[in-house]
Amino acid sequence: MTVRITLVHGDITEQHADAIVNAANSSLLGGGGVDGAIHRRGGPEILAECRKLRASYYGRGLGTGQAVATTAGRLNARWVIHTVGPVYQASGSDPSLLASCYRESLRVADELGARTVAFPAISTGVYRWPMDDAARIAVETVRATDTAVEEVRFVLFDERAYQVFAELIH
Repeated sequence: MTVRITLVHGDITEQHADAIVNAANSSLLGGGGVDGAIHRRGGPEILAECRKLRASYYGRGLGTGQAVATTAGRLNARWVIHTVGPVYQASGSDPSLLASCYRESLRVADELGARTVAFPAISTGVYRWPMDDAARIAVETVRATDTAVEEVRFVLFDERAYQVFAELIH
């Protein structure tokens, strides 16, 4: 079965989905952008589970391109899947790490039994990945990944990001 890709122009913290993907930093302890918004809206339960993960499995933090799940706290979802995107550098940026964020998030979603997953545009904020390239990697990776997820929803905060993704999926 092919995953259905949909687009939403809006705030990822307002989505109703089985899982919401967090563009996390490696500490898993919150931050700015999408990460900060998810932690603020989801409440202290998310941070408490992230702290447990740091104390047990991820003492040095979550690696770039990896993904792990926690509760969604007060969000309209069952889980938050945290993934660490790569920081873009004009020389030496590795697109396979960005693709891994989407692939690993879908793998975790499958382990959880999630059927709807909401993604932000990973690494396009303070990590400065160019939107055109990030969108292409995101859409191509989701389309190529074997998953039981039925709907992947890209939730895009600004109009430009929405238009870039829309050109790729229509």
